[in-house]
Amino acid sequence: MRDVAQNFYHKEVGNGRQTSFWFDKWSDKGRLFDLLGDRGMIDTGVRKDASLEEAVRCVRRRRKHRNVALNEIEAELNMVKEKLKHNVEDVIKWKGKAGYRESFSTSETWVMTREAYSPCSWAKGIWFSHATPKFSFITWLAMLNRLATMDRISKWSLGADTTCVLCKNAVETRDHLFFQCDYSSQRWKQLTHGILRNAHSNSWSAIITLLSDNSRGVKSTFCVRYSFQAAIYALWRERNRIKHGEKPTAIARLQKLVDKVIRNKLSLLQMQRRRGMVDGLQFWFGTRV
Repeated sequence: MRDVAQNFYHKEVGNGRQTSFWFDKWSDKGRLFDLLGDRGMIDTGVRKDASLEEAVRCVRRRRKHRNVALNEIEAELNMVKEKLKHNVEDVIKWKGKAGYRESFSTSETWVMTREAYSPCSWAKGIWFSHATPKFSFITWLAMLNRLATMDRISKWSLGADTTCVLCKNAVETRDHLFFQCDYSSQRWKQLTHGILRNAHSNSWSAIITLLSDNSRGVKSTFCVRYSFQAAIYALWRERNRIKHGEKPTAIARLQKLVDKVIRNKLSLLQMQRRRGMVDGLQFWFGTRV
């Protein structure tokens, strides 16, 4: 990480003992090793591990070079010799938001090493505290439209039947499967209509907007987000079972299984006395319609 790190610090030279002649930026030319390479050590007679103080004070034969850069470095060494302060230590200063300073900030350096992108509007609806990882992963793939729905399969498998595996009434796309399909829309309504009331929707884009909204309170927000992920996971698993020739699960049984998963999660959070979720299970029962 040397090439990355050198952009985030510089040294104020004192006596030169802690400054590397070859690898620190003590000169306007930058790192001398990048400029001259291994050959520069032979031409200058300065060893690889030498400090700036050693390079300035060591007894060596100074001569005229054919390389202009080497002559300039020799001249700069003569000037540095007069500027070194014997009783002053070298100081490393780290780059931060407000410029260079002696204290190092891990968080600021981490931010500066990363390329800035605009915030993802739906991230909060996928990656939240106490989510189940396998539910979050499948939902993330759905958000990116990377699940192997029949409309996508038809692009690499000519002649593939694009009919929805669950309802058999329309082309199977991500937006249709979650939750415009007659089969899946019933599951989604049963899970969230009691929480969302008039805000309830089967539209994918409208649901994503709801997931990003924190104004409904901790329990309501968590239940909607967790229900969304549990429903997607269960429906995608059921769709794959049917696609591969297994018998469909009875609607009532699938509905009961998803509800049980959500109740188990809320019960666990209640037992752990998670902030804002102590009476989450009671809230869930109160929204059943």
